[in-house]
Order: sequence, then structure tokens, then C-alpha cells
Amino acid sequence: MPIVKFTYALKRFFPSLKDTPSKSVVLAEILDEIEASYPGINSYILDEQGQLRRHVNIFINGKMIGDRTKLDNKVPEKSEIYIIQALSGG
Repeated sequence: MPIVKFTYALKRFFPSLKDTPSKSVVLAEILDEIEASYPGINSYILDEQGQLRRHVNIFINGKMIGDRTKLDNKVPEKSEIYIIQALSGG
């Protein structure tokens, strides 16, 4: 079962956010599960067209996903998915 991990940047807005296992094996479906568990989180991850926001990266087993539009990446069963929101500032 894949597990989704989040950076502190998202945990600031969702204090109960924790490593979350998923029953799905397709990234878009995994994001739907995350949204069901943490309502509103996808607005930080996805834009109005349902595509990955520019300041967000997703890594599956250490490799950044290439398709930021369809999010139809297959996720192996024992994968670690990291959702990383870039920070700005100086």
C-alpha cells in the first residue's frame, strides 16, 4: 500500500496531517483519497484545472513525476509519495 508523506509547509495549514496510506495505485486517485481525508488540501496542491500547482512537486520513490497535468502516474504498491510545497522568501 503506497504511503503519502507531506512537508511542514502543508502541515501548517492542516495540523492533523500525517503520513497517510492509500488504497489506490494511480496518483490522481491517491490525491482524491487525500482530499477526502483532509478536505481542502487539494486546493494547495492542484490549480483550478486540476493540474499540479507550479510551486508543488510530487516525488514517487525519490523520482519527481514528469506529467504535472494528467497525474495518471502508476504507483507501485510499497511506494513512498512525497508532496512538497516550495517556500518563498529570503
